[in-house]
Amino acid sequence: MNGAQHILDAFHRHNISTVFGYPGGCIMPLYDALVDDVGVEHVLCRHEQACALAADGYARASGKLGVCIATSGPGATNLITGVANAHRDSIPMLVITGQVPSGLIGTDAFQETDVLGMTLGIVKHSYLVDDADSLPAIMEEAMELAQSGRPGPVWIDIPKDLLLADVSDTPFPRSEPREVSSPDLTEALTMLRAARKPILYSGGGISLAHAEDRFRTFAESASLPAVVTLKGIGNPGKHNPYNLGMLGMHGSRAANKAVDECDLLLVIGARLDDRATGKLDGFAPNAKMIHIDADAAEINKLRPTELAIRGDLNGILEALTNALQDKPLDIGDWQKQCRTWYTTGGFHAADNEEPLAPITGPAFVRQLSRIAPDNTVIACDVGQHQMWVAQHYDFDHPRHHLTSGGLGTMGYGLPAAIGAQFADRKSTVINVTGDGSFMMNAQELATIRRYNLPVKLIVMDNQCLGMVRQQQELFYGNRESQINLDDNPDFVAMARAFDIPALHINRTDQIRRGIETILAYNGPMLLHVAISREDNVWPIVKPGASNREMIDETRRTNKKEHVA
Repeated sequence: MNGAQHILDAFHRHNISTVFGYPGGCIMPLYDALVDDVGVEHVLCRHEQACALAADGYARASGKLGVCIATSGPGATNLITGVANAHRDSIPMLVITGQVPSGLIGTDAFQETDVLGMTLGIVKHSYLVDDADSLPAIMEEAMELAQSGRPGPVWIDIPKDLLLADVSDTPFPRSEPREVSSPDLTEALTMLRAARKPILYSGGGISLAHAEDRFRTFAESASLPAVVTLKGIGNPGKHNPYNLGMLGMHGSRAANKAVDECDLLLVIGARLDDRATGKLDGFAPNAKMIHIDADAAEINKLRPTELAIRGDLNGILEALTNALQDKPLDIGDWQKQCRTWYTTGGFHAADNEEPLAPITGPAFVRQLSRIAPDNTVIACDVGQHQMWVAQHYDFDHPRHHLTSGGLGTMGYGLPAAIGAQFADRKSTVINVTGDGSFMMNAQELATIRRYNLPVKLIVMDNQCLGMVRQQQELFYGNRESQINLDDNPDFVAMARAFDIPALHINRTDQIRRGIETILAYNGPMLLHVAISREDNVWPIVKPGASNREMIDETRRTNKKEHVA
């Protein structure tokens, strides 16, 4: 076999059946090998960035390795944003690019770029293959690295001549499973039992460790008041009575209040991101912290912890659950206090009952949450709509909520929804997007139509860059700058041009009919939702401020504030 055929052979050995890519000159030998291959479905996206973002969405929704492929030069550079997105959110991804032939590297050949150098900061590991016989071992190591420990993207850049070269049957290494000893949790249990006001704080690491079920069991057993990060939404499930929702910049007042008052933070699979913590020296000022994570680099990175436990989250959570079943925690008064805060300071947006009233973002999302099936996958873009979904959609599982967390990539949602739909062709997948984000990767409507994917598209259109406008209004003296999008195209006509049916709504009494119509349609469909330009996301914490300084609509001030 040649190098290209060895890549496909590795895909088969690891049960990789779906890859996302875009062909070009230096990766063409791999595309030639695909012609005769049976078992690997190649999805042709319409832009390389979308290939990477679709592979990201596939990985998040399925828990499997996402794979994207592109050629050298602009093919590789177009992948970078999507790969950086996966890196920031620790998504397992294998990236394969063609490179100019070995003899031309360093000569500024046509479509030559230093992929290895450009991508060092956005990958878990990267390779520039310089020997065809090393390719089988590199493939094995790369796929293991991408999925082990803290997952992340691994990039293999392969010169065209090595894709064509014969590869000897060099045995490749196989990693042996490691036995994980039972963690010593005596000190953690002592701290939990001594605490009077403990909080369970979880993030995206739960899904990365495939520990969703163990976490759910622990959360139910411990009955700790719980908060989640943006990527941890869905961890406690829909029916956990102690879940206070998302904390942070756009978190619930109840969640931020509970963290501010707590005396112990039990942090599991979260990295204390600035959007969650606000100003660090004002974050949980009275609390000791237990930090449980798979990645030692995250422990003590931003805040010193009184107890650090590094290891497999499944084993740790199982041991904690077993220990607490014998002697439950005595925190009844704290539980009641947190529920009171949740009742008065949770995300309870009142639906506007006036039938002719304009649609608000929260009211729309709350109806969507009530109508959509429990196993619906929501792929968001970035902006106000993203925060309304995080606040008001009731997720039952973290893999049902696909969102760009660390990088905040506009244009993420549509390709991610495509990836999620390929992960499960029978699932209900909805891309909730804004008018600004939608235009970032709107060409992928062609991919939806080509594969006849039943993805539902909801475009919440306020004819501006809403989140930027909101911050300019609140923190820059309402001096608007380059946020106006009132020359948007007709999104209904645009969808229909791709042979995708579409519907427009702009009044409260049309919400239910609009949602039910797109969900009932047997195929892709777009719902264009006109919302007010002036709608803001509440609450909000000013960047750099403490979470206790939340601003909501009732506490809003006319004072002109400016950030440095």
